[in-house]
Amino acid sequence: MAGFDVGAARAQRLEALGHSWSFTLDDDTFTLPTELTRKIARALRELDDNDVDGLLHALLGDAQYARFDRHDVTMQDVAAIMEAYGRETGLGLGEG
Repeated sequence: MAGFDVGAARAQRLEALGHSWSFTLDDDTFTLPTELTRKIARALRELDDNDVDGLLHALLGDAQYARFDRHDVTMQDVAAIMEAYGRETGLGLGEG
């Protein structure tokens, strides 16, 4: 019986979704991962449920978050981004 090849399964998922998902805000483009590393998952788990900035920082990383933070973004904007991200990648983040 053949074993399960994690690398091949990951490659198949990434081929279907791509390595990142992007959104544009005021002519500035940002990317979020289509798969979460254990490090990102751990950081997200440690956040308070209402820590929107912590969520965005963990997903965007330092450099992108610094750019994102310069924009005047509403909570409704963030909710719309997270909803689209979840719908297109299957990752349920920032819901509720």
